Amino acid sequence: MTDDISKKKPASATPIPQNIPDAFLKPYDPASTEDRIYELWEKSSPKSGYFNPDNLPERNQKGDPFSIVLPPPNVTGTLHMGHAAMLAIEDIMIRYARMQGKKTLWLPGTDHAAIATQSKVEGIIYKEEKKRRHDLGREEFLKRVEKFAQDSHDTIVNQVRKMGSSIDWSREAFTLDEKRNIAVRTAFKKMYDDGLIYRGHRIVNWDPKGQTTISDDEMVYQDETTKFYYFKYGPFTIGTARPETKFGDKYVVMHPDDTRFAEYKHGQKIDLEWINGPITATVIKDTAIDMTFGTGVMTITPWHSVVDFEIAERHGLDKEQIIDSYGKLLPIAGEFSGMKITDARGKIVEKLKAKGLLVKEEDYSHRVATAERTGALVEPQIMNQWFIGVNQEFDHNGKKTTLKQLMQNAVKKDGIKILPDRFEKTYFSWIDNLRDWCISRQIWYGHRIPVWYRTVDGKEEIYCDIEAPQGSDWKQDEDTLDTWFSSGLWTFSTLGWPDEKEFAKMRMYHPTSVLETGYDIIFFWVARMILMSTYILGEIPFQTVYLHGLVRDGQGRKMSKSLGNIIDPLDMVKKYGADATRLSLIIGTGPGNDTKLSEDKVKGYKNFANKLWNITRFVLGSTEGHTYDPNFTAWSATDTQYITEFKALLSEVTKEMEEYKFYLVGEKLYHYAWHTFADKILEESKVIFANKDTSAFADQKSRAQFLLHTLYSILKALHPFMPFVTEEIWGLLPVHKDKQHLIVENWPA
Repeated sequence: MTDDISKKKPASATPIPQNIPDAFLKPYDPASTEDRIYELWEKSSPKSGYFNPDNLPERNQKGDPFSIVLPPPNVTGTLHMGHAAMLAIEDIMIRYARMQGKKTLWLPGTDHAAIATQSKVEGIIYKEEKKRRHDLGREEFLKRVEKFAQDSHDTIVNQVRKMGSSIDWSREAFTLDEKRNIAVRTAFKKMYDDGLIYRGHRIVNWDPKGQTTISDDEMVYQDETTKFYYFKYGPFTIGTARPETKFGDKYVVMHPDDTRFAEYKHGQKIDLEWINGPITATVIKDTAIDMTFGTGVMTITPWHSVVDFEIAERHGLDKEQIIDSYGKLLPIAGEFSGMKITDARGKIVEKLKAKGLLVKEEDYSHRVATAERTGALVEPQIMNQWFIGVNQEFDHNGKKTTLKQLMQNAVKKDGIKILPDRFEKTYFSWIDNLRDWCISRQIWYGHRIPVWYRTVDGKEEIYCDIEAPQGSDWKQDEDTLDTWFSSGLWTFSTLGWPDEKEFAKMRMYHPTSVLETGYDIIFFWVARMILMSTYILGEIPFQTVYLHGLVRDGQGRKMSKSLGNIIDPLDMVKKYGADATRLSLIIGTGPGNDTKLSEDKVKGYKNFANKLWNITRFVLGSTEGHTYDPNFTAWSATDTQYITEFKALLSEVTKEMEEYKFYLVGEKLYHYAWHTFADKILEESKVIFANKDTSAFADQKSRAQFLLHTLYSILKALHPFMPFVTEEIWGLLPVHKDKQHLIVENWPA
């Protein structure tokens, strides 16, 4: 069988079989098909059509619920290939569950992405107007941000539709809309009342350019080659890559089991010469020290290092700030006060060298943390911020526990399954080392912290509630909440919580069936959703976590503007169709693995869509005069064997769909349709149908029924992967009187 599609022939040529619809007289065209099919699904009934579980056939209404909440894309721009992979995988899950007769809900939304969105708008305003946000004022600036966010949202929604995502748009949510705002305030107050949210001085990631705290996921690590210096510190030699932080160092720390320093006792005082003159240092013994790194002994700067801060906390040590919030040295640095740390470093080394304290220096390669949005070097700082205490005990269902324990038990005891399972170790490693979560941000765009202050008789009063307190003397906290706080509530805030009536109507969909997302945010989002759901609802937020990998170029490189290798999913959809784009992101890539993608791969699956079109045309032409009989049993011996083999394939791929092995299912269906059904069975059928002997009639009747039955099953099985071309073909087929749209047909048995 060839892939060429015949043009309409003149009257003198062999007549075209009457049962072939005119649409098959020309090649399949996704550009003229996909928008029309999407509209057919969405407008099949009010409020999102078949995408809304309330509009599904009766069998689905009686079926088990199956739900997914869409990981909300940030309203900062457009979707990339990673988003496209996410949409393809989740739509496969939803369409498969829907065809199985489950009551399926795929609930969409977008994320306000506070820092990212504010930074983007600030950049635009400065470029166009040379103004900062403070020049506009909070109210006017937020209007600008909201306009940008809405425009970006509209673009994203259009792109999600283009991918064929069968999402219930009637239930769309936004992490910063009014309903989510109430959810955020309710959750905050509950945690505050339980003593889990507190304000205190702790070390945080500080962006000196953006002037805000940032979360770990908002940092980008860059490789840097610099100098590593060794200095005399009394009787010790210490090593550091940051001599500019050492002005206040007055503790020298070593491992208690390090025999090299056995003569020194914990708490021992030692007088020595340091950068700005003589000081008295104190010996500290702590197991956090790596005896194999450097000289095995180090001084600590608790104000500007997370590890040093924790050592200081354990031993009740003093903490002194060396660098201000703008990245400049403070008066403790003496003659270097007011200098940027990068400018001062060399001069500080020269001073130590002149004092005879420089032992040696050597090249040193390491990774430094930079702020993703501003590019500034992240400077750890001790600041008065809002935190969630993950190790704080509280009463939960009559027992004492901590948030960390809830997060551990959700996977250990409560049954959350992580795919691939190797990421369970990653999850537990992160949870085991979890520190209190800094949730306050010094920006304007986001959920403002629901805490108010006033001073009465010289004392500060604090008020925390869902609504603002009465009286004009109260002032709300200026900070906003970390974006992950609101997105941590996503699985249940989107279902109506905390509105009791609304949540009761949607309660069947929680816990959600699957969370599908990238493996790179298992720490930041997955874990925080587990934290929020187990704490607030007392149940897990999802039953399974499916982690996909990164989408790389054909050479395995990360896609980036600098390499010029970015493949835009919308460009691929426009050129080759959504079906081809989806299939190219699925086949060959298992969960947790990165995808290699090239335009040629997408183009290849466009050829497969054409192949399905041509297969259908051939089957219809060959079976003219035969009517599909769902109860046919008079199979020939050959067809009986083919049926047995095909049933085995369907049984196999159904099991693999349940195991989320979509990459295997897609590949097996592709090979069966192209190489077994088309290349072998259809070629063989030409001989069977060409036989004019009446003795061949039984075989022809059997083969006609086999082709029709098998084609219908192939289309059904491929529908979750290639929804547009399969639905278009299905609509053109003379199936049977009870035929529905393919999107709500039964999965092939």
